[in-house]
Amino acid sequence: MSPERFSEITSRFAGLKIVLAGDFCLDRYLEIDADRAEVSIETGLVVHNVTRVRPQPGGAGTILNNLVALGVGEIRPVGFAGEDGEGWELERALMSKAGVSMDGFFRTPARRTFTYTKPLLCREGRPPEELNRLDFKNWTPTPPAVEQTLLDRLSAAAAGADGVFALDQVDLPATGVVTPAVRDVLGGLARRGELVLGDSRQGLRAWPPVLFKMNARELGALSGDLASVGVDVVLEQAVRLARRNRQAVFVTLAEQGIVGATPAGIAAHVPAFPVRGPIDIVGAGDAVAANLTAALAAGATPQESMAMAMAAASVVIHQLGTTGTADCQQLRELLC
Repeated sequence: MSPERFSEITSRFAGLKIVLAGDFCLDRYLEIDADRAEVSIETGLVVHNVTRVRPQPGGAGTILNNLVALGVGEIRPVGFAGEDGEGWELERALMSKAGVSMDGFFRTPARRTFTYTKPLLCREGRPPEELNRLDFKNWTPTPPAVEQTLLDRLSAAAAGADGVFALDQVDLPATGVVTPAVRDVLGGLARRGELVLGDSRQGLRAWPPVLFKMNARELGALSGDLASVGVDVVLEQAVRLARRNRQAVFVTLAEQGIVGATPAGIAAHVPAFPVRGPIDIVGAGDAVAANLTAALAAGATPQESMAMAMAAASVVIHQLGTTGTADCQQLRELLC
């Protein structure tokens, strides 16, 4: 990508209004000083002493972090947190981010805050070692009253927006933000010609035709060909899906990069950048999601958007011990 074209695309980010609907989590990093380990007198078990706590938005919040890093002018989160301490931390972390409008985000006693607790064992001169994670989730369907508030907030947030990204991060269907009724609203926005992208941990089979962001495994499950991993096969499947949905499809391929296809049958493969040292892949997919959304909303072509997404993923995977982000200067250094 030429420096001039990169500047043309990214100069539009400050004027964008992006809706981010989905499961916002609290990523709570617990930094453990390995040299301060002791043994409990009562149980005889090792005691890990936490010397620093780092809370930051996770899940859909990781996409938000990347949109902030890109300098998107207004980010409109639509989601919820519980009336608990984790919810207070999450709301505070979201409010601290530049350009974030909190009108679509609310707290409710009917849900607990989705939280990833990530203990990190820290030793001098070595990368942090992530220990077993402790998760807090909701395992019951999202109550109707909470769902109705989500529908109202999503419709209000989408008015005048340049793009919408929706993330379904939960393990059980309909236990988070992106319920069937919320998907219906997203489908309606897409039918009106709005830019709407979707991503779901459970797969996108039940989703209406919006722009799909998925990985090769999810595409294989959707197409019925679970063994398909080659780039050429993924390209063919992506084209078929894009034509069927009349919406573009983006498929991440880990170290092989990303594939994109349009309803017109135009397909492209953008390779991943070479690895430059130790990596941590956490957050790479969210960086891809943010860059696809911002670039497409700013008028970039699908292939230009994929190139920016791959650069962002490369930056993020080289940030250890955190769910990282990539800013425009870091992207420029790789792309131009």
